[in-house]
Amino acid sequence: MTFERDHRIDFFRGLALIFIFWDHVPHNPLGQITLRNFGFSDAAEVFVFLAGFAAVLAYGKVLAREGFLIACVKILRRAWVLYVVHIFLLAMLMGIVFFANSHVETRDLVEEMGMRHFISDPQQALIDELLLRFKPNLMDPLPLYIVLLAGLPLVLPILVRKVWPVVAVSLALYLTVPLFGWNLAAIKDGVWYFNPVAWQLLFVLGGAAAVLSQRPRVPETRPLLRQPLFISAAMYVVAAAALTLLWRWPQLHDAVVPDSLNKLLYPISKTDLSPVRLLHFLALAYVTAKLLPDTGWTQNWLAQQSCRMGRFSLEIFCLGVLLAPLADMLNALTDDAVAMQICTALAGAGLMALLALWLEFNKCLNKPAPVLAT
Repeated sequence: MTFERDHRIDFFRGLALIFIFWDHVPHNPLGQITLRNFGFSDAAEVFVFLAGFAAVLAYGKVLAREGFLIACVKILRRAWVLYVVHIFLLAMLMGIVFFANSHVETRDLVEEMGMRHFISDPQQALIDELLLRFKPNLMDPLPLYIVLLAGLPLVLPILVRKVWPVVAVSLALYLTVPLFGWNLAAIKDGVWYFNPVAWQLLFVLGGAAAVLSQRPRVPETRPLLRQPLFISAAMYVVAAAALTLLWRWPQLHDAVVPDSLNKLLYPISKTDLSPVRLLHFLALAYVTAKLLPDTGWTQNWLAQQSCRMGRFSLEIFCLGVLLAPLADMLNALTDDAVAMQICTALAGAGLMALLALWLEFNKCLNKPAPVLAT
């Protein structure tokens, strides 16, 4: 099977990275236009699903070309790189947060970022950091990706040949979460904010979508508005958006939404990837894929900036994590002035785009020069 790159994957990964940065800056006005404000899921689901999609595309090629052993080695090598990056990123983040906290008198940024454990017990905090148990705010997605990627060799050889059995096993594992409460341990008898036992389903579904996207399909001749699956998914997306907007007015929400629906929906757990979150993301992804086929729209200048960030998602994610507390500090120093909040949000996204441009330039420099025929 040949694996071809879908440019929409890079675009939406880049957009998700911008949304994650904006969502991590408190009181940021641009955080009001991110995905989490218009549905049950947010950029985290986009990031994990597309990580699975991109991983299977990349390592599926290696598997087909070089065999399972080489693919396994390359996957685990990448997981190790992510682990090392996590350790260094956490050290840099703590330094930045301590610096920002020394300049902000009205708030305790160390407490808000969940770093008090390092101050109270630094020796245990270092051990917990190495064991992926100590994960301050902003750091949760990377350990999740490390664990999911490290488990990819177990399913990749089967997934590229038999998609649905792998999805069925993954779904069964997901369904054990509410039954047994499985999760990985974190500090102070806590658990991981992103439960890998639940979120692995989204990663596997991304990989399954990658495999299925490479198979020949019968073109759909019916208009979108006559396709029952599209209509159902679109209705769910619209209903979720309307309900999410009602959260801004609790009294109106309580008056409009019946108690039976409240009991069915809430609580919407992000840790265990609540079914309504999972279904919302899948519906949103399906509707988006139908409305925005890969017909060249990703080649315009603005879309290319997002695509470039998506191609260097690890580096851009790390930069966003480091920029968020700095933006928060600058906003706090100006009493959260709206102009400063917008400025720091746009400047942060601009710096992320510039880093992606620099990384692409460096990648071009490292390519071997073509040999000219004499």
